[in-house]
Amino acid sequence: MNLPPNRRILLIDDMQAIHEDFRKVLAPPVAESDELSAVELALFGDAAQPTAEVFSLESAYQGQEGLAKVQASLQAQRPYAMAFVDMRMPPGWDGVQTIEQLWKADPRLQVVICTAYADTSWTEVLSRLDVRDRLLILKKPFDAIEVFQLASSLTAKWQMAQDAAEQLTRLEEAVRERTGELSAANDALQLEVGERKHLQGQLVQSEKLASIGQLAAGVAHEINNPIGYIFSNFGTLEGYLAQLFQMLDAYEAAEGSAAQPEVTTRLRKLRAEIELDFLKEDIPVLMRESQQGIVRVRQIVQDLKDFSRVDSTQEWEWANLHQGIDSTLNIVASEVKYKAEVVKEYGEIPDIECLASQINQVVMNLVVNAAHAMGDERGRITVRTGTAGEEVWLEVADNGAGIPPDTLKRIFEPFFTTKPVGKGTGLGLSLSYGIVQKHQGRIDVESTLGQGTAFRVTLPIRRPLQQDAVLATGI
Repeated sequence: MNLPPNRRILLIDDMQAIHEDFRKVLAPPVAESDELSAVELALFGDAAQPTAEVFSLESAYQGQEGLAKVQASLQAQRPYAMAFVDMRMPPGWDGVQTIEQLWKADPRLQVVICTAYADTSWTEVLSRLDVRDRLLILKKPFDAIEVFQLASSLTAKWQMAQDAAEQLTRLEEAVRERTGELSAANDALQLEVGERKHLQGQLVQSEKLASIGQLAAGVAHEINNPIGYIFSNFGTLEGYLAQLFQMLDAYEAAEGSAAQPEVTTRLRKLRAEIELDFLKEDIPVLMRESQQGIVRVRQIVQDLKDFSRVDSTQEWEWANLHQGIDSTLNIVASEVKYKAEVVKEYGEIPDIECLASQINQVVMNLVVNAAHAMGDERGRITVRTGTAGEEVWLEVADNGAGIPPDTLKRIFEPFFTTKPVGKGTGLGLSLSYGIVQKHQGRIDVESTLGQGTAFRVTLPIRRPLQQDAVLATGI
């Protein structure tokens, strides 16, 4: 909505006659308005059309009264565009004092000093006032056209300044609004970038896991074949050795009845040289230890297969969480055994419906991180499990260095790591968080500097129905 221009003028002069003269020029009766329009047309040409618009003139007879009117106009949100101020107005303020007070109240007010003479030099006047472009001088006796011209120009100037200020305000509001939109778009973009990084990290880690799984499958296949026949051969060899020992026992029993004494002597000497009695004791021990070693290798291969689930189709299945934890601990034993003692405190838990190899990956990340948190002294890692309603939980707690609060806020961010370059990718906990989220579970952490850290993973026993619905619709 376009408002009419502000043509409100305040006249501050101590003489009543001056007020009457100004009113005749600036606010004449309607009959005289046409004559003024003709004068304005003569002065300004066609550009001044349409004219015949008079000013709104108000009077004050002392500076204090003028200040009160200016303050009241501002409070009513109907400011004056300009003021004519007399230089000498005894017994109150003079023109300079009045203008100083007016500009303190309204810095936008345009002012014209009206005077025939002054007690103060113009140099002093200009030095006392912050003139800028708001002050003009009108010397008495003044001409009506000059008064009208000043009023027209200064009110128009005030209006243009006001319009410019409002336009600037609108522009600033538009800039703020646009800046807000850009900021929101930038936040959304940063969120999308973070999500893409997270997904990229999961993809990279998934590809690594797939490669590890394929490698484990190949290694397991290649190792299982020789282990199979070595294990079989050990069984046969044990049978052969048992038969040989029976034969040796028979020979030992027959030594005393040998017909030739020299043969008996030679056999006894040979038995002493080869320490036959020791061999008969040591060979079964070696066989048992070797067999245990082969069983151990076979178990490691099986643990590799269980951990990577190379024989599965990466579909949801019912799995024994304890079995998965045990196989994972076996896989990371070489990484952990020199840094911490692993204590298992298993509770009674049912099988859970899950992606077993991914849960194993979570356990591995938490246990390895706990081992890395240990200081120079060998620490303790406790793996606990339990049931809470329709959920099971597993906890990996350590008595290591703990995590600083600032770092604790960022541990699940992709690529965030406090380890030296080349020692960690910063994807382990981020991947673990994503896996737990995929299972509609949660992962919580509590840490105290100098005392240790505990990660607790809570998982639903049964696959959530909403997860089934999502997969069924392909979303």
